[in-house]
Amino acid sequence: MPRILIADDDRALCDLLAQYLQREGFDVDLAHDGEAALARLRGATGRPDLLILDVMMPGRDGLETLRELRATDRLPVIMLSARGEPLDRVTGLELGADDYLPKPCLPRELLARIRAQLRRSAPTEATAEWQVGALRLLPDERRALVESQELILTGAEFQLLLALAQRAGELMDKAALTRLALGRELEPYDRSIDVHVSRLRHKLAAASARAPRIDSVRGAGYVLLANAE
Repeated sequence: MPRILIADDDRALCDLLAQYLQREGFDVDLAHDGEAALARLRGATGRPDLLILDVMMPGRDGLETLRELRATDRLPVIMLSARGEPLDRVTGLELGADDYLPKPCLPRELLARIRAQLRRSAPTEATAEWQVGALRLLPDERRALVESQELILTGAEFQLLLALAQRAGELMDKAALTRLALGRELEPYDRSIDVHVSRLRHKLAAASARAPRIDSVRGAGYVLLANAE
């Protein structure tokens, strides 16, 4: 039974979402501030498979909590925000959230996002390695290496890089990448893929000058290219 941790100071909303997700077969734990959420994640038992994290919480807010979490942990994270501002969404994604939903959201839509993230973080049957220049991807282990250095990627980042590697040298539009990496359709004014690509570019460049690069074609999409040696 997958375990979900909901971190939100709106107790009524937490109870509503918990009841809904429990009916859908999930084990649900609740926290009402960032410190409590981090304490649950550091616990020796009952580690969640996914975190639903509200941006606006007293004390340590959701963005600060996510920043601390991402220093050591690749747990899938879906962020929620009552403000729903594009800047909040971009900031959350830049800090390493896998996906983002404005509040109020339909429980059914949140459920679909949860299932998509869990599918992408679950162990898979052994599949072939993919190599693009100095980059090696091992899908069965969910590992990415540039030469001998391992990239620390979130689930969404790994899926996005894998999708680009499987079509290396080919232009992929953002709608296709959104389906493959996030498990949902591209929404109007949705910059999620752009932000994930920005994070991937930084991580690839920091790993090695020989790492492949992700080029953009304005208004069309992205393409992964091996670096010429």
